[in-house]
Amino acid sequence: MARHAATQMQPRRTDSAQATIDLSHNAIEEICAGLRPLLADVFALYLKTKNFHWHMRGPHFRDYHLLLDEQAEQIFAMTDDIAERARKLGGTTLHSISDITRHQRLHDNNEESVSPADMLSEVHADNKQLAGELRAMHEVCDRNGDVATASLIETWIDETERRAWFLAEVIER
Repeated sequence: MARHAATQMQPRRTDSAQATIDLSHNAIEEICAGLRPLLADVFALYLKTKNFHWHMRGPHFRDYHLLLDEQAEQIFAMTDDIAERARKLGGTTLHSISDITRHQRLHDNNEESVSPADMLSEVHADNKQLAGELRAMHEVCDRNGDVATASLIETWIDETERRAWFLAEVIER
């Protein structure tokens, strides 16, 4: 009986490698389904943060330019960890820019010109939204007993809240 139960816990084969995670098939499906839009949001926030970094202007140019560049690097560092966690679980991840667009929940900004105050306010709001999405994903992990992904998410929540805090402190009121 124990051997049969262990067999049921094996994830489905998604490519030539068999995953060795001891979560149920349904847990893996739910977690990977949540990681995909999370990864899309992180890519969208990365590109928006770099966009604002590249297009920053005004009397605080250097400070804001450097702040956004530092934050973009931190955001980009999350992408590989999210994608590799999905793959480690036996799932798939994003494949293209259009795939990111299909799954992202954060909104793009394609405006030709955005004031520095609006840039900072927008990435502040996006970081707060991302923190909420991370918390929701943490609940999915908790419900499914995935402490490894939950642990990663806790670090990302802390980093995201820190970015939001820094942005809140420099937004001109």
